[in-house]
Amino acid sequence: MYPSIVFKLLIGLAALVLVTRLLGKKRMSQVTPFDFVYALILGGTVEETIYHMDHTIPQMLFSIAVWGILIYSVEKLTQKFDKLRAPLKGTSQALIKDGKVSISELEKANLELEELRGMLRLKGVFSLKEVNYVFLENSGDISVLKYPDLPVTEEPSVLLVNDGKVHEDNLKEVGQNMEWLTENLKLEGIPEIKDIYYAEWSKPEGFFVKKYEHCL
Repeated sequence: MYPSIVFKLLIGLAALVLVTRLLGKKRMSQVTPFDFVYALILGGTVEETIYHMDHTIPQMLFSIAVWGILIYSVEKLTQKFDKLRAPLKGTSQALIKDGKVSISELEKANLELEELRGMLRLKGVFSLKEVNYVFLENSGDISVLKYPDLPVTEEPSVLLVNDGKVHEDNLKEVGQNMEWLTENLKLEGIPEIKDIYYAEWSKPEGFFVKKYEHCL
């Protein structure tokens, strides 16, 4: 039994390496959900053969070959026909355009604003006021175009209001209360919190507020 498993593992590994090489090289940052699915199925095909003695090596090789041919065909078709690329591989999404957050695109991507802010911090961006454009790529990573003339944010901003609701934990974190928040928002010309899509605050920079009407 054990020699058979080892032999199947070696054959399966060789077959997977061959198929992967034939399908082309990609960095992990370039891997799309479609690529992830076909990798899972390839791995599952080998696993089924290893742990089920009635599955033979020729059956495994045949399954890998057929699946590899299908994926290769899809790759070539999406390269040749633009109309197939979007439904099969997806397209990039503009989450921020000209400094305006696209609420609808965030919803399509199942992203919350705080999640987007976290992704921006990984890119060295600590306030939405720095951002001109943000694109969510097929790989799940983001591409960021900052405003060129803005100074670097001195410290990370805190999200105090999102989607018309106050983040009370964040408000406590900066040592303030609702009275302070409402008074300062009035000074910004916004008497109603429900009109705000997001409000950031940092000690050096103060408030950066966007109402729903200033979003997409």
